[in-house]
Amino acid sequence: MSKPAPRPPTGQAAASWADIGRPHPHESAVLHVSGEATYTDDIPELQGTLHAALGLSTKAHAHILSMNLAEVKRSPGVVAVYTAQDIPGSNDCGPIIHDDPMLSAGLVEYVGQPIFVVVADSHDHARRAARKAEIRYQELAAIMTPQDAKKAHSFVVPPMRLQRGDAQQALEKAAHRLKGELFVGGQEHFYLEGQVSYAIPKEDQGMLVLCSTQHPTEMQHVVAQALGVHAHHIVVECRRMGGGFGGKESQSALWAALASICAFHLKRPVKLRADRDDDMLVSGKRHCFQYEYDVGYDDTGRILAVRVEMVLRAGFSADLSAPVATRAVCHVDNAYYLADVDIIALCGKTNTQSNTAFRGFGGPQGAMAIETIIDEIARNLGQDALDIRKINFYGHNDAEGRNLTQYGQKVVDNVIHELVAELEVSSAYRQRRAELRAFNATSPVLKKGLALTPVKFGIAFNVTHFNQAGALVHVYTDGSVLVNHGGTEMGQGINTKVCQVVAHELGIALAMVRTTATDTSKIANTSATAASTGADLNGKAAQDAARTIRQRLAEFAVKTYGGDVASVQFANGMIHLHHQAIAFEELVRQAYLARIQLWSDGFYATPGLHWDQKSMNGNPFSYFAYGAAVSEVIVDTLTGEWKLLRADVLYDAGQSLNPALDIGQVEGAFIQGMGWLTTEQLWWNQDGKLMTHAPSTYKIPAISDCPEDFRVNLFNNRNVQDSIHRSKAVGEPPLLLSFSVFFAIRDAVASVAAYRFNPPLNSPATSEAILTSVEAVTEMAHAGK
Repeated sequence: MSKPAPRPPTGQAAASWADIGRPHPHESAVLHVSGEATYTDDIPELQGTLHAALGLSTKAHAHILSMNLAEVKRSPGVVAVYTAQDIPGSNDCGPIIHDDPMLSAGLVEYVGQPIFVVVADSHDHARRAARKAEIRYQELAAIMTPQDAKKAHSFVVPPMRLQRGDAQQALEKAAHRLKGELFVGGQEHFYLEGQVSYAIPKEDQGMLVLCSTQHPTEMQHVVAQALGVHAHHIVVECRRMGGGFGGKESQSALWAALASICAFHLKRPVKLRADRDDDMLVSGKRHCFQYEYDVGYDDTGRILAVRVEMVLRAGFSADLSAPVATRAVCHVDNAYYLADVDIIALCGKTNTQSNTAFRGFGGPQGAMAIETIIDEIARNLGQDALDIRKINFYGHNDAEGRNLTQYGQKVVDNVIHELVAELEVSSAYRQRRAELRAFNATSPVLKKGLALTPVKFGIAFNVTHFNQAGALVHVYTDGSVLVNHGGTEMGQGINTKVCQVVAHELGIALAMVRTTATDTSKIANTSATAASTGADLNGKAAQDAARTIRQRLAEFAVKTYGGDVASVQFANGMIHLHHQAIAFEELVRQAYLARIQLWSDGFYATPGLHWDQKSMNGNPFSYFAYGAAVSEVIVDTLTGEWKLLRADVLYDAGQSLNPALDIGQVEGAFIQGMGWLTTEQLWWNQDGKLMTHAPSTYKIPAISDCPEDFRVNLFNNRNVQDSIHRSKAVGEPPLLLSFSVFFAIRDAVASVAAYRFNPPLNSPATSEAILTSVEAVTEMAHAGK
């Protein structure tokens, strides 16, 4: 029954009732810490489940002359062994170019490439059997580095080039010229949950694939093509991942397809779960980059022209290297206006794992080049790098003529000046710089370094048609709500944010809304949860669905109780209209009895995007996210060991949907980026085998590597674009804030010779690399260069 009640407050007071913009715990937080969260490998196995393992190549580049699998088949527990000839459909899992065989058909192109798959009654039996194959090879010359790929003209896609103005003429006229080279290494994803898929045969050639993946629709396509059936035969489901970071966008396809092929043949459920060593040997990484740059600048440090050539280690196949390179080209500017540019990107084909998406997707590698250039210009001019950065920032408005990116998109929401100014004050940057210099003057061994670096990061898929999403919202007669959307949960909190959006639209408590597993039979043709677009796209789609239901309920309420639809308000679990308040669940029950539809689909497509890959020009991004960080380090110049003492971070999350989740994402991205730039070193031996393929040899940051003083805040801003509640993405951009750690280390090394020389330091800046750089700077000082 309805009852008179005061109308809800409006304006700021009304906002406090809503679940938008308030810190809420992750929807699975309790399940995570209690161990009750169900990941793919935790799903109870059906009777008759078998386990698969991969037989891997031991050569970097070779023809297979013969393959004897007799001992594999005779191993305890083995049920079947399959090779490329046993694939009923297409032997390919390439997401763009079809150059990525799931099982080698005679040519192996890296150590760790799958050649066969063995199925046994246990995971251990399958792994042991896979090691017993006798394979004879005819070895071929291998290309291992991006530099060698460039020399051999070995590329997975044609070269890319973006030009604006006349860079050559501007370089020749510049008062100062800077040339150099830089190498930035790759990075292993090191998700806590490895690659895993569980394929369950269904009737009429159907297959249910429970998969740890960021891209269920891509898995659906690849599995269907591998089995030679239509997509409607395949259902892919993912409740959550134990981390993804891009490594489960395209590369989960291999595991999903091979598990499905085995299940298809045997008519039994098959699980394929990678051991950590196998996962790291088989799967791709973040692309390493080799740079050559030529820069012209004036006496103030303003950049007049830039020529940059970037060579990526793509690996043996194209995978996502082309869009990674594209984003790198689009982020060479970072937060700086570049008038005349000539940017070249080459995707080198090497006999290594096929590199793939990784948090930032080429953006960090592109921006790293210009930050290195800025750092060197500052030292050459004897200026603070922060002042050189400020001189080169994008302008505020059209009148300044300095807000058009090199690819032709206007920067209409530039807050980098205000954000950096706020951080400069809150971090006491100038005061600490003076104190640090005084410390270094009296400390011959321990040297401190300080750096402030900014970020401007474009949000959207460069491929325009990926910027779409769908959602389903169901309202049940008890007032509870179930949501399904096309995004995938990998710990980042997308489900929590989508639930907040729906709860806000319907004016109900967050606890009344729940999300279910991402499922291709519910939301079709989904895009990958990537490019920092998950909450933007799926939040908008869920909002669209919830608004449709709200409109139906509002119309029904007015028809039943009077008033007008425009004045109906949903807030605090009540529907307020015509001086009455009805409980949400009561109105829902009445609407059901009146045969009002209580579920709806929703859809969203990001407006205003276009991109011409041939000219590398357009409007590829919906908006830009900004941020800046100040890092202070101390370096032992006798050993190269270092410690991050303090980090101050200010990030522009727009009008944050959930500050608690967003701050957590900023913290995690910062530390992950720090690991990439300092401790995480990928190393292949002379035979082409990746030797850093386990936690014992590959060093990710630990809790002891985090700074004791870690200050993370969100910048007070509101997105100028109509994003979901005017928020901004927070997945990838904060990773670039870790640049401040690398350049603080470089600053500390430069102090060894009174900041007179640019330290030769590549990434990762391991202790060995830092010590080598210290020695190089010392030699420069002694030589008087």
